[in-house]
Amino acid sequence: MIRIVKLGSPRAADEGLRIGTVRRPPRGVPKSDYASGDWYDVWFPNLAPTAELVKLAQQARTPEDWAAFARRYRTEMAGPEASHALDLLAALSHQTNFSVGCYCQDEARCHRSVLRALLAERGAAIA
Repeated sequence: MIRIVKLGSPRAADEGLRIGTVRRPPRGVPKSDYASGDWYDVWFPNLAPTAELVKLAQQARTPEDWAAFARRYRTEMAGPEASHALDLLAALSHQTNFSVGCYCQDEARCHRSVLRALLAERGAAIA
C-alpha cells in the first residue's frame, strides 16, 4: 500500500520506504539525516512539479488558481517518464508498503493531493 505523507512527520509502523517527491532536499538537514529525521529514504524529484509550477501553487489564492495548478501538474505527469513512474508505483503498491510525500503542511494545497488522485486512477492501493 501507498501512504501519502508530509515529509518530516513521524513514520507509521508499517509505512515502509519513504519516497520524497520534492524538487529540493530539506534545507539545513545533512544528507545523512534524511532517513533518520523522517524526511525520506529515497529522493525522487521526477514526480515533483517543476520550479515554475511550485511557484504557481504557492501563489494560488482561489479555487480557480489551484485548479489551474492541478491541470498543469497533471499535464507534466502525463509525460512518458512521469507516467511510467506512476504506473510502476501503482503496481508496486499491491506488493509492498511504501510512502510518497512532500513538505507542505496542507495536503489539499499540495501536489501530493494530485499525486494521490493520479495513483488512484492507475489502480494503486492507497492507505
